[in-house]
Amino acid sequence: MASATTKTPVENGSAAPGAGRRGLTLAVLCAGMFLVLLDVTIVNVALPGIGAALGTGLPGLQGVVDGYAVAIAGLLLGGGALGDRIGHRRMALAGLGLFGAASLGCGLAPGPEALIAARVAQGAGAALLLPGSLAVITAIYPGRAEQARALGVWAGVSSTALPAGPLLGGVLVDSAGWRWIFLLNVPIVALAVAGVLAFVHEPARSGASGTTAARAGGAAGRPPLDRAGMALAPLALGSLVWTVIAAGHGQRGTAVAAGAAAAAAAVALVAAERRAAAPLLPGAVLRAPAFLGANGVALIMNLVTNGTLFVLTLQLQQVEHRSALAAGALLLPMAVPLALVAPVSGRLAARFGTSAPIGAGVVVAGAGAFGLLAVGPDGSYAALLPVMVGIGVGDGLIVSAVVAAAMRSAPPGRAGLAGGFNNTARQVGTALGVAVYGAIAGPASPAARTPAFHSGVHALAWVSAGLWAAALALTAGKWLGRFPAVR
Repeated sequence: MASATTKTPVENGSAAPGAGRRGLTLAVLCAGMFLVLLDVTIVNVALPGIGAALGTGLPGLQGVVDGYAVAIAGLLLGGGALGDRIGHRRMALAGLGLFGAASLGCGLAPGPEALIAARVAQGAGAALLLPGSLAVITAIYPGRAEQARALGVWAGVSSTALPAGPLLGGVLVDSAGWRWIFLLNVPIVALAVAGVLAFVHEPARSGASGTTAARAGGAAGRPPLDRAGMALAPLALGSLVWTVIAAGHGQRGTAVAAGAAAAAAAVALVAAERRAAAPLLPGAVLRAPAFLGANGVALIMNLVTNGTLFVLTLQLQQVEHRSALAAGALLLPMAVPLALVAPVSGRLAARFGTSAPIGAGVVVAGAGAFGLLAVGPDGSYAALLPVMVGIGVGDGLIVSAVVAAAMRSAPPGRAGLAGGFNNTARQVGTALGVAVYGAIAGPASPAARTPAFHSGVHALAWVSAGLWAAALALTAGKWLGRFPAVR
């Protein structure tokens, strides 16, 4: 077992940077992840303003949220594969550049179609950035104990995007307008690029990876890119999400067409992966129960969390008619525990193994889900507290441990793939959560206050509880590896 002081080579073959340099590298990578997650949550409190300014309803608002999540989810595996091929530092820089340019496009968008397109481009930039951050962190912190702690810091810092997003979004929307939630990214991206150039070094490819690449017969000993898989994966996922959105709003023709496109793309993806010399989803990954189980839990966590967040935002702003800033502040009981508990999860995983904190988090979040049964048109904030606290504490216990479990169970030499797959699972959950929960709850408005919306919210209590039960089954069964503690 690697010790906490194990070094790893970097690009020029020298030893890994010392503790100070590693800390700066970790800080820069955490900042990039924070920025990406900030744009998942910051947009929620801006949705009513965006809808009013651009003249779009609930399906369009779901597109604004899901266009970003679908692009990340569909392109992450390709981003991880590209990073394994050409270097994760280069991919991080390319991702930041695209993310910054797309943020500018979002801020200047003249209509909903242009905004959704720019959000898709934002997601593409994030997909280039995210896998490399995990690959670099696991390379510079190779020991299990220090790696679990580093991933705990990474998860804790990135998780602060949840409280920062609604609060910062509320301040910007109420003071300067919704466009500034995107325009503010531009100078932050410039600082992040400077940080990557100054502090992030490229980790060396492992011997296992190089040997595998050589056998694949690609140029310069590297495997050929799975271009078909990189094109078909986002098409299949995007069509699936749009099927759910269209079906939830009674658009049968659109739902049938999107469903047919999703099915055709999925079949073509399976066929392409079987023929590919270096598929995005290698057979070794798909035959690893622990890897699939950890990522299944990650998918469920994001599905329930972001679906619930979307519905609670509708409740606070459209049913209760609260301002963007007030809604952001009222979401803090969900956000703050997540940010505080996530680093603790990393330490618990290092001491007791990954299954214990994941199982505890699933139970806490599952218990909180039943609070949705008390949500009603009277606007009682106390009814929302068990839901938000349960998700905040539960997700905080899960997130670091489940990332550590996924990274440890990945095939040797495929850190980029593992990081891409884990983030893909989480973003697939985000996209499906917004689509499914929005479809079940339906539109909400302060004028109507019809029971249909709250009947849907009550149904979501049972949907959430069932999903958490599935996550608990994955945790308790053979599908999640019992990674040992590191003392």
